[in-house]
Amino acid sequence: MIMSTSVGHGSTRPTRDPVDVAKARGVVLTCLGVAAEDAHDHESMTRRELARRLAHLRGYAFGGEYDPACTYAGHTYLVPAHTVIGCESAARLGIRDENDLFGAVVPHRFMAVKTITHPLVDHGAHAPAAWCRGFCEQVRNAVLDGFAAFDREDARRATAAMLDDGPVRVKRASGIGGTGQVVVAGLAELDAVLDEIDDDEMQNLGVVLEENLHDVTTHSVGQVRVDGMVASYCGTQHLTLNNRGIHVYGGSTLTVARGEFDALLGLPLDDATRVAIRKAREYDDAALAHFHGMFGSRRNYDVACGSNVRGEPRSGVLEQSWRMGGASGAEVAALQAFRDDPAVDVVRASTTEIYGTCEPPAGAIIYFRDIDDRVGMLTKYATVEPYANA
Repeated sequence: MIMSTSVGHGSTRPTRDPVDVAKARGVVLTCLGVAAEDAHDHESMTRRELARRLAHLRGYAFGGEYDPACTYAGHTYLVPAHTVIGCESAARLGIRDENDLFGAVVPHRFMAVKTITHPLVDHGAHAPAAWCRGFCEQVRNAVLDGFAAFDREDARRATAAMLDDGPVRVKRASGIGGTGQVVVAGLAELDAVLDEIDDDEMQNLGVVLEENLHDVTTHSVGQVRVDGMVASYCGTQHLTLNNRGIHVYGGSTLTVARGEFDALLGLPLDDATRVAIRKAREYDDAALAHFHGMFGSRRNYDVACGSNVRGEPRSGVLEQSWRMGGASGAEVAALQAFRDDPAVDVVRASTTEIYGTCEPPAGAIIYFRDIDDRVGMLTKYATVEPYANA
């Protein structure tokens, strides 16, 4: 039996029974986390709870954190903390295709971050050896105007070329949830940002220089493929105030359809949502076509819709998330709804993150409810509702 014990303010800490793991048809394991993760870290606890629910969905046991010294009976299914880098690394973990993990595998480190979204400033610019110009060419109509740079002087040239059209958003390659971003109006401001980036990060991950939008709505578009089921979704993100009074990610509300993107596009959607889905699909198709060796069961894209400095409407894919993300609780909840009732083809699924004290709604699927040592009291939960054409 897989056991859950109460933690703090009502969260659960999944544990494993070695006997049942040994007897199970398969086992779901977390992996690639910090070696000595704090038990009250909301990200690690959320990942464990997501893995436990994926185990239930697949009819597997939950086995905790992957241990390379252990021999697991049956099929192993991994939930990595990050995109898995390198086909050899994936093979060592037993990951051969999308049926072996919730997330994705990419051949090279820079492919896992947002730098791939934009081209280099010119053919003389620095880039990693495996840089793929063909991908940038294929997605040029699906993204905002901008450049990727892997050298400080290249970043300065790219920014100088863009400043005539207004301020430039500078984004560190590995920033998550809007972190690591600064809007600059001149090269002196850019230099101050670049001074904060060390040489290894600049050369291997790079930095993004992108047109800055106003009045932005961020669409979440993606697809998950688990245990023979496929679900495609679209929705929007919202912000919330954290315990320090700062606006941070507060959750996502998704419309999730059973099947490929065509099933999603068959629903009555507004024009902005249809554009977001189309651009995310173009980006997804290009990645699978150009990044040879890449595969993934969870592929998500943030698509911005807003206006530029001249008030003109603009939209484009900001970045990819090829690993467990903020909306994954809703994704898995939707898959479970489809598994529970084969007649259900569309649902509304949401994730919510609330700082401070709160009471989740009845029926909520709680992923974390405790005091995190870094961010304080936090509750994270998912809900699923019937789809209605509102």
